[in-house]
Amino acid sequence: MDKDFVTLTIGKQKNIALIAHDQKKHELIEWCDSHKEILKKHFLCGTGTTAKMITEATSLPVKGYSSGPLGGDLQIGAKIVEGRIDFIVFFSDPLTAQPHDPDVKALLRIAQVYDIPIANNKATADFMITSTLMDQEYNHSVVNFQQKIDERAATL
Repeated sequence: MDKDFVTLTIGKQKNIALIAHDQKKHELIEWCDSHKEILKKHFLCGTGTTAKMITEATSLPVKGYSSGPLGGDLQIGAKIVEGRIDFIVFFSDPLTAQPHDPDVKALLRIAQVYDIPIANNKATADFMITSTLMDQEYNHSVVNFQQKIDERAATL
C-alpha cells in the first residue's frame, strides 16, 4: 500500500452542499426542483439563505449553515476537512464581485485538496447528478496529510 496516499470513500448516500451566489439562487432552486427525486435520497446542506430558499421552494430538507458572507462557505469548508461533505453544487456568479470572495476561494481550494466533486454551473451539475456514481460508493485517493505533517514536524 502506498503510504503517501489514503483512500477515502464517498458513501452511497452523499452529503451534498448546495450553494449559490445571489444572482444564481433561483437557477439553483429550479435545478434542485428538477432533480428532487435524486436529491431526496441524500443529505443536503447549504449556506443559510440558499438552504432556506431551497427548502421553502422544493420541500427538500436542507440543513442551513450561516450565510456565505457571514462564514457559511468557511463552515462548509470545515465540514469537508471533517469528512462530512462529499459533493458540492455551487452556482457561482462570475460576473458579479463578491464581498466574501476570499472565503469562496478557500472553500474551492479545500474541496480540491480533499478531491471533492464540485459543480459550479448547471451543465456540470446535470452531468454529476445523473452519473451512475450517484447510486454507489466511490473510493478515491488523497494525500496522506498526517504523514506529511509528521514528516514536516521531524524536519523542524
